[in-house]
Amino acid sequence: MPGSSRLPVSLRETFNARKNSARGGQLASLNVDLLRNIVFILFVLRWTRKLFYQLKGRGILGSSVDIYTYVRRTLYGLFLRAPGVRTKVQTQVAESILKLERKLVPSGPGITRITELPAQGWTEDEVRGKLDELAQMEHTRWEDGRVSGAVYHGGDELMKLQTEAFGKFTVSNPIHPDVFPGVRKMEAEVVAMVLSLFNAPEGAVGVTTSGGTESILMACLSARNKAYAERGVTEPEMILPETAHTAFRKAGEYFKIKIHLVACKAPSYKAQISSIARLVNPNTVLLVGSAPNFPHGIIDDISSLSRLAYKKKLPLHVDCCLGSFIIPLLPKAGFDYEPFDFKLKGVTSISCDTHKYGFAPKGNSTCLYRSDAYRKYQYFIAPDWSGGVYASPSIAGSRPGALIAGCWASLVKQGENGYIDACHKIVGAMKKIEAALRTHPSLSPDLKVVGKPLVSVVAFLSTTLDIYDVADAMNEKGWHLNALQSPPAIHVAVTLPIVAAVDQLIADLVDVVEDVREKERVRIAEGGTSKGAAKGDTAALYGVAGSLPNKSVVVDLATGFLDTLYKT
Repeated sequence: MPGSSRLPVSLRETFNARKNSARGGQLASLNVDLLRNIVFILFVLRWTRKLFYQLKGRGILGSSVDIYTYVRRTLYGLFLRAPGVRTKVQTQVAESILKLERKLVPSGPGITRITELPAQGWTEDEVRGKLDELAQMEHTRWEDGRVSGAVYHGGDELMKLQTEAFGKFTVSNPIHPDVFPGVRKMEAEVVAMVLSLFNAPEGAVGVTTSGGTESILMACLSARNKAYAERGVTEPEMILPETAHTAFRKAGEYFKIKIHLVACKAPSYKAQISSIARLVNPNTVLLVGSAPNFPHGIIDDISSLSRLAYKKKLPLHVDCCLGSFIIPLLPKAGFDYEPFDFKLKGVTSISCDTHKYGFAPKGNSTCLYRSDAYRKYQYFIAPDWSGGVYASPSIAGSRPGALIAGCWASLVKQGENGYIDACHKIVGAMKKIEAALRTHPSLSPDLKVVGKPLVSVVAFLSTTLDIYDVADAMNEKGWHLNALQSPPAIHVAVTLPIVAAVDQLIADLVDVVEDVREKERVRIAEGGTSKGAAKGDTAALYGVAGSLPNKSVVVDLATGFLDTLYKT
């Protein structure tokens, strides 16, 4: 019969449905396999790309060292967390923190602690009396020039003028420019004055900040946001010499920017430009240089960095927080000078602390940009907040207008001639210390100057003496100098108070070095039996820090230090 070989309609439809279902399942399986392969290929490409730029930047040897360092640090961290070891380490850390607390937090008869609001407000005389008492607490005598850096004092007359400025603008807040137009004007003029000092081109802009750290944070934030908006960079990286201020590392942690550190080796202690160039990749958002750096007072090779940044079309930030009003005036003061500012076309931003050698009250700094094409990326603007349109130029919302007034008063009071005179005194004193370190018969055999300092900081190390013993001995004589690490060293940041005490500083350093040298001779003569002798605070801390592959113990100590600051 015709059609007898055909399947019934119901069976045929069932067969076709199953056939189509099988095809659909095969197609779906194929799509899943294809998607899986694409994901795998993208994964391989991603890590191949990372590996390529790692090897390009660090090389095989450098990458091997990085892996070794990471493994060593990790294993030592596990060792420190082992039950028996952990208990012993925690006990020693607790003892060190307790010792620190006894040193920093006053105690004993006559010490009162205010831990809640007085039921009745004090009289003005009571407040003044307590303020005098607090001001006279025992401290390292910065007034006598015995503190490296820390207090960038412009003189008693300038401080009186700053106090008057505070009084006139105590309640002012730049977030309300219509309410406090005078503060807005002074802030704009401070930025303009600092821009002119750094040879800013037409169209250059800037902002004031609370200090060098915030200025650096803003420059890094701007670079990150600019790279994201204009190049789509989602995994930002920045490259800096290892001597660059640690605020760049803070910015990296805050803003999730990967940090590449470039070694600064003897004799120049400057990062090699070729090493920086190898680390540049599509994720790079910022190059960094210092003028000068904090540890050694060395000016990085900003000219070469500028050429590299300009060639690669990358932002270059120059940290001039420490150099501030000294380094731009070196030529006019008759000292050696290296180019570093906006005259170099690759320099796109500069941070300058007006509260250092600008002698403004603490809490003042500036972040300067070649154009608004960079500054706009550090702004925060919320157009749809229920509280109204909100816009702020930097991290803070409300800011103390009194500090801006104090800064403005300092700049116009000093003037260029005042800053040139200060440059003469400060750099001259630094060179006097440097000359003593290089030529004094009691210093030069054992102490070596780090690099070629040109500004206000001179650093020195020793290959024959424990430099931290020198630091502790100077501390016993009433000096507070800065201890450095990697390599172990000491630096002196010269301020106007130190200028008056520089001869005493050199004389005390001579005595200390001779004493430490003699103790070292005794130690060697006794066959090293004194090696376990008690160390001073600096030698103990940095001796331990330098010997540990994992710094978690140092982190614990630093955390305890920060906690101690808030104990009454």
